[in-house]
Amino acid sequence: MDRSALASFLRTRRDALQPADVGLPAGARRRAPGLRRDEVAALAAMSTDYYTRLEQQRGPQPSEHLLAALARALRLTNSERDYLFRMAGRNAPSAVSGAPHVAPPLLRVLDRLCDTPALIISSLDETLVQNRLAEALFGDESGYTGLARSGIYRWFTQPDARRHYPEDDHARQGRAMVANLRAAYGSMGPRSRAGELVRALEKASTEFADLWARQEVARRFEDHKTLIHPQLGPIELDCQALFTEDQSQALLVLTAPPRSEGYEKLQLLAVLGHERFPAG
Repeated sequence: MDRSALASFLRTRRDALQPADVGLPAGARRRAPGLRRDEVAALAAMSTDYYTRLEQQRGPQPSEHLLAALARALRLTNSERDYLFRMAGRNAPSAVSGAPHVAPPLLRVLDRLCDTPALIISSLDETLVQNRLAEALFGDESGYTGLARSGIYRWFTQPDARRHYPEDDHARQGRAMVANLRAAYGSMGPRSRAGELVRALEKASTEFADLWARQEVARRFEDHKTLIHPQLGPIELDCQALFTEDQSQALLVLTAPPRSEGYEKLQLLAVLGHERFPAG
C-alpha cells in the first residue's frame, strides 16, 4: 500500500470534481476547490473520519468493497479505478470479475435524474447505485453481500424478493431474469461470478433449474410494468434501459405519462420518501 500516492490521488480527484458533477447542490460559500471530504465520504457510504485518515496517510488498508465505492464516488474511469486499487495494495479487478465499478457516463446521466426513479445495475442484476426515488420505491439495496447482491439470486431463494411485482407477472419476470443471466454467463464464462451464481441457483431452486434448461439468451427488460409499493399500491410505469457498450451495466429509468395515475403516485412517492404509514 503506497499511502502517499493513494492520499495524493484521492485529494487530486476530489479537488477536480464540482458538486454539480455528482448531483449535489453547490450551496453557500465553499472554501474547498472541489468536493469536501464529507461529501466524498457520503457518496461512498463511509465515515468522514475514515476517509480523512486515508487522505492524511494514516488510515488502514481499504477493502476492495470500499475502493469500489470510492471509485464510484470520485467518478473514476476504469484506468483510474485500477490505479486506485494498486496504490491501496489491492489487485485491480479483472475484466470478467463482475466488479461493481459503475461506468462514469451512466453515473453522469443518473446524477441528473432527480424527479423519477433510476438505478444502475450490473449484468448480474446487482444494484450498483440508485437515486433517492428508486430507493423509496425498491428499498435500499446497498446492504446485500455475497451472492445475495444479485437480484436474480434473491428472486429464486428469497420469497420476499418478489413483493414488488404482481403475482401474475412472476413467471415472466423469472424467465427474463434467467435469460439475462445466460447472456452474462456467455460473456463472462463458467469460471466467473456468473458461473458461480448459476451453480448455486441450480442447487437451490428447481424453478431456476427448469428455466435454465430452456437455453434462452437475452438482454430483456419489460418496457411497461406494474410495481407494487407497500403504501401506494400498484404503480404502472414505463421502463427504459440504457446499456454500456459492452452491455455489462444498464441504467434503468422508470417514468409515467404526465397526468396519469402512475405519474401522480410518483409525485406522492417523492414526498413520502421512506416514510411508512399504517394501513388506512
